[in-house]
Amino acid sequence: MTSVTAGIRFSVLDRSRVREGHGDAEALRDTVALAVEVERLGYHRFWVSEHHGVPGVAGSAPTVLAAAVASATRAIRVGTGGVMLPNHRPLVVAEQFGVLESLFPGRIDMGLGRSVGFTDGVRRALGRGKDDADDFAGQLDELLGWFRGGSPTGVRARPAEGLAVPPFVLAMNEGAAVAARAGLPMVIGDLRDRERMRRGIDRYRADFRPSVWAREPYVVVSGTVAVADSPEAARRLLIPEAWSMAYSRTHGTFPPLPPAERVESLTMTAKERGFYERGLGGHIAGTEEQVADELEILLKETGAQEVLVTTSTHDRGALLDSHRRLAKIAKALTGS
Repeated sequence: MTSVTAGIRFSVLDRSRVREGHGDAEALRDTVALAVEVERLGYHRFWVSEHHGVPGVAGSAPTVLAAAVASATRAIRVGTGGVMLPNHRPLVVAEQFGVLESLFPGRIDMGLGRSVGFTDGVRRALGRGKDDADDFAGQLDELLGWFRGGSPTGVRARPAEGLAVPPFVLAMNEGAAVAARAGLPMVIGDLRDRERMRRGIDRYRADFRPSVWAREPYVVVSGTVAVADSPEAARRLLIPEAWSMAYSRTHGTFPPLPPAERVESLTMTAKERGFYERGLGGHIAGTEEQVADELEILLKETGAQEVLVTTSTHDRGALLDSHRRLAKIAKALTGS
């Protein structure tokens, strides 16, 4: 343990990725089961995500799934990474998190993003357009206002009013500036471009304005972390997601995660191979010793207070083993 890593928290975000040969319902049940295991391993938070109309992702209703996760666990913090605020009315989001906090007091996090639907069709179905993300700062301010209480219309958000549900901003593009101005913790995930990530973090810290939600900047770095007994085994954990991303870039849709061995037997086009190879890079992967060294470097570079692991793969047993190994690394790094 070093002064850089002392007190660092480790958390998990699961996207409810559908695995080839399995369905949406099983993906959702796997998410809940993973949360139970993650809590047992001592992680700090467990978050779920929001995706609409994506064949390979079952997590479309994050607050509903967060309720299932919180019901199945006892003490771990549960939240969203995140609710995409432009897709919803701020009052409804406040009410949903108010219900969650009322049912599971002191355990709920409100992670918020500014993305809109993945395709034009999804955006139309949601009644949204690309420009709806432009007023994310205003939507965020309105949302937080419902927790403070009152509105010009006399409407009150129940049971949200008066509750303190910690908000986090997913810092994509302009998100870092919004988080800084609002005085909120920031989640940033750009491990493939460390320089860009550092610039975003530096900007956030320089512009941060203390608020009732956070007196000081709080940085969560997120990304894929794969740990196994050999570098080759860790790399195989990355293969299903790398291929899924490559397929989406060349076919316009995310497929369910395939087994690594099937991907390795595929004949890819040059374009597919290029996206696939790039998808395998920029992650933290290797043996326990290698991953521990890489995490120390990452935390020294960023000064982050927390690491949010977002790993997805087909082999659920190998994923669980990776989380177990990472929990061991976390305890050694943090001295806990």
